[in-house]
Amino acid sequence: MASDLPMSAELEQISGEITDIFRALQNGFQKLDKIKDPNRQSKQLEELTGKMRECKRLIKEFDREIKDEENRNPPEVNKQLNEKKQSMIKELNSYVALRKTYQNSLGNKRVELFDMGAGGSDPVAEDNVQMASAMSNQELIDAGMKKMDETDQAIERSKMVVEQTIEVGAQTAVNLKGQTEQMGRIVNELDTIQFSIKKASQLVKEIGRQVATDKCIMALLFLIVCGVIAIIIVKIVNPHNKDIRDIPGLAPPAPASRRLLSVEAFKGFQ
Repeated sequence: MASDLPMSAELEQISGEITDIFRALQNGFQKLDKIKDPNRQSKQLEELTGKMRECKRLIKEFDREIKDEENRNPPEVNKQLNEKKQSMIKELNSYVALRKTYQNSLGNKRVELFDMGAGGSDPVAEDNVQMASAMSNQELIDAGMKKMDETDQAIERSKMVVEQTIEVGAQTAVNLKGQTEQMGRIVNELDTIQFSIKKASQLVKEIGRQVATDKCIMALLFLIVCGVIAIIIVKIVNPHNKDIRDIPGLAPPAPASRRLLSVEAFKGFQ
């Protein structure tokens, strides 16, 4: 395919290196089938993973060279070069899937984050692409430790948020309890005031009745006193009036007494 497609010297060199890596990957996986020791299989997978990582780097470099030469090549040549790049990506992904199958069989389940599909030429997508299987054991350990630290920090932040939420809830409950107690006291005070108003109303009514009764008694006493005074005056003015009965204790003076009073008065004139 390389002889039929016109390429620059740089593209020819990169394409040749990628072809050599694909050949090494094919031989490595065939050799892996013959290895029975799990430790040796794991070591062989690490070597193959390193080759796949190098192949990925070369494919990116191949893509950059295509873009640099895009203006100098005819559209048909650019199309064929892009198709060749996609073919390389597809072949690399087949080896990545094969490596994942061997890893699962070994019980070493690593996270696969490698993806170079049709959008593999996108620079932003390429920067975000990461293949955990292409990392060494120490890198995987470091990444795992970093993730654990981040998880611990996230847990601590969540605990702080929960504690703050509980504290706010407790403070709110205290405030609500205080407000409820205050409302209860206000209701009790209103009941007391209402009861006092009722008692005061009853007391006013009772006082009104007593005052009315006292007024009637005083008026009656006043009439009696006025009558007694009138009788006394009439008796004094007209003592011989037989129509008016004598009031006990207020009987007119005896005749001898009147004569004695007259003599004494006469002597006084002399």
